[in-house]
Amino acid sequence: MNDEEKLSGINFGQDVSFIRDNHLFRLRAAAIILRDHHVLMARNQRNSYYYSIGGAVHLGESLQDALRREVLEETGLDLPIMRLVAVHQNFFHDAEMGRQFWHEIAFYYLMDYQGQPLKHTGSLSMLDIPETLHWLPLDSYAAYKAYPRFFQDLPALLKQDAPAQIITRE
Repeated sequence: MNDEEKLSGINFGQDVSFIRDNHLFRLRAAAIILRDHHVLMARNQRNSYYYSIGGAVHLGESLQDALRREVLEETGLDLPIMRLVAVHQNFFHDAEMGRQFWHEIAFYYLMDYQGQPLKHTGSLSMLDIPETLHWLPLDSYAAYKAYPRFFQDLPALLKQDAPAQIITRE
């Protein structure tokens, strides 16, 4: 089964996501989990980049409930939410994921991580590829192929009183 068929087979009936022609729209809840000036990211064996912890919001599910569910699925941890840091409108092409154009609206929340050990959960990407977790240093984040790119400015964003509104076109 190729990536197009896999994406077409995703049960979008439960997600606030849809595919139309070569376009995918997704509402996403995402985590900012920090430890010693590092941010927790995921990666899978197929893609050449790191990505933030989180995933699609289900129909009828709040952003916060989706975030707690996704963090639990990916890290094995039930972390409290501290606050909304950014709303990210992301327009991008991702040939590695088999879609020509993505339109994603993601809400990034800071989570209260107190150093609990991460648990291997057997988490899978949306294409059913096993994921691994990685702590990326914030002071050299720009050197990594990691998304979202605005995490390189995370220390400044965390000092703001109001959530940032970010639009990215890649």
